[in-house]
Amino acid sequence: MNLKKLTPMLLATAFLFASCEKDDEALKDNLTNTGEKDKNTEEFGDLEVEQFVYKGMNDIYLYKADVPVLADDYFASTNEKNSYLAGFDSPEALFDDLLSSQDRFSFITDDYVALEESFKGINSSIAGMEFGLGRITNTNNVFGFLQYVLPNTSAAEAGLTRGTVFTEVNGTKLTLDNYADLMQGSFTINVGYVENGSIVLTDETVTLDTAGYTENPVFINKVLEVEGRKVGYLMYNSFIADFDDELNAAFGEFKAAGVNDLVLDLRYNGGGSVESAVDLASMITGQFEGKVFMQEQWNEKYQTYFEEEDPERLLNRFNPVIRTQEGINSLQLSKVYIITTLGTASASELVINGLDPYIDVIQVGTTTTGKFQASATLYDSPDFGKEGANENHTYAIQPLIFKSANSVGKSDYVNGLSPDIEIAEDLNDLGTLGDPSEPLLQAALNHMLGKAQQTKSQAQKRAAANFEQIGQGDMHQPTFQRMYIDELPPVLDRE
Repeated sequence: MNLKKLTPMLLATAFLFASCEKDDEALKDNLTNTGEKDKNTEEFGDLEVEQFVYKGMNDIYLYKADVPVLADDYFASTNEKNSYLAGFDSPEALFDDLLSSQDRFSFITDDYVALEESFKGINSSIAGMEFGLGRITNTNNVFGFLQYVLPNTSAAEAGLTRGTVFTEVNGTKLTLDNYADLMQGSFTINVGYVENGSIVLTDETVTLDTAGYTENPVFINKVLEVEGRKVGYLMYNSFIADFDDELNAAFGEFKAAGVNDLVLDLRYNGGGSVESAVDLASMITGQFEGKVFMQEQWNEKYQTYFEEEDPERLLNRFNPVIRTQEGINSLQLSKVYIITTLGTASASELVINGLDPYIDVIQVGTTTTGKFQASATLYDSPDFGKEGANENHTYAIQPLIFKSANSVGKSDYVNGLSPDIEIAEDLNDLGTLGDPSEPLLQAALNHMLGKAQQTKSQAQKRAAANFEQIGQGDMHQPTFQRMYIDELPPVLDRE
């Protein structure tokens, strides 16, 4: 297979050595093609974005084989393909039509600048609130509940804390459909809390502001002294590449303190950079440098190319350095406790699955999302990279491009990764994050110390059953539960 980057050189060589007769033929063909292009533009309208969307999905989409219209020989002519592309009201509608039924995570955006900012942790929360969306059981009453509050934000200044509940925004009752639109710019919420299985609303309201904010995903890192053991506790909320230094520094502190046990809290971590996930696994361990952490499985065209030309490209190995080439602070652990919930996805699940063949991974909490595929940002350029992107629009697509498998081939955990110690967060008793008495952390510590797990009374169970979580406040953010790579492979067999 020829790489796209060779094509211009071949064309230039052909041009230099062509005869005058061939030049005339080329000119004739060029005029014919230009006429065809003008005819297509006149007949079908501007299909610039649609052509880019189709081209990207046809080339690199993981589930290309599931979508008949993406087959290379599906259209008999360019005119037929353009007719298909023109049949959609928007690029978004076309993109949806090109998705496999098993794809829950690919997306398109008309503003790749905002997407790039979100990958850097900018505006990843609403006014500094990370919140879940719940419903009172057997009703349609929706409410928000704060999982944590980011420092130096509007929510922190207003005194909001973990467990705060709100049911209205700007005086309008909260629904799954309206909250994202209501919580824009400056907005006001009512304030309540949960007590004995019921929501108690106060007379208080607070006005919040969604000013720009860059979140450090290393939210809590501390050393706990627990019955003579030094236990590292790290709450890590997103795999953001720009904060790999901070992540490595946290492990440096653990290492300096002589930590020999670790609780990694990924309960709200929806994923992010694959490279950051590999580095985190290397920080936890260190004794497996060079061994395979994760294998990539692409669509047939790319998989075949890599296997034949660059098999190492398919392997992600435990690293001795982070992306800045700074040495990794590794703990050399043979066991790790990882706290998970339904909000734990993609790169977080990659860490769990990738470590499992090597060390004892004790998962505490509830079952994860079940996302084992990675994506990449494709721009409208010859090689889908940012450089040379079409200046006429800011559309980009983020399709799934490969699925991950650990070193023994485990993948396709569609239903998520199940915990070893099952315990769900309870709005009646959320506890303080990082405190040894916080229920999920306490469950991990109890197992570590060989203690029996605490059981809830029937009254506590009934109170907990009064609520069900139905969503996340950031589920409309472009980076919600995403796992992505930064560097695209060469484009294969492109015209």
